[in-house]
Amino acid sequence: MLKQPSATASAIGKNILRRSQGKESAPIIAAGPYYSLGRACLLLGRLDEARRLADRAIESSPRHPGFAAHAHLLLGDIAIHPDRFDAETGEAHYRTALALAGPRGMRPLVAHCHHGLGRISRRTGKCEQAQEHLTTATTMYREMGMTYWLEKAEAEMSELTR
Repeated sequence: MLKQPSATASAIGKNILRRSQGKESAPIIAAGPYYSLGRACLLLGRLDEARRLADRAIESSPRHPGFAAHAHLLLGDIAIHPDRFDAETGEAHYRTALALAGPRGMRPLVAHCHHGLGRISRRTGKCEQAQEHLTTATTMYREMGMTYWLEKAEAEMSELTR
């Protein structure tokens, strides 16, 4: 178990950033770690760092839309974080991720986008839209056996009836 996860994520992120600026970088290799570190930073509440890493993931994957889709999902999640809720930015990133993921058959990512769009709609009082997106997300999660995410989406749906 890591004693200082925040310091560890920061050190790994700095190493990746340093390597990506040198001759040894390879964009396709960098996109995945940027995304993963960005996700870790989001979980640690380091939103500015998470955004920088997500932006780097997009920059590192111009010919790999699947990586960009994941990065846009992350940017959507950052935008709707309770500490800086920005519905418009979040929606734009989720819709971009959907446009990239759908044609590529990236069903888990598509479900996550609908979940995010449902959360935005619920928080902005658009209950009908929230119901539609969350129903799509729960159906997809159920079909794919993604029980952890299914429970989260169902909890969001139950908030609609309160």
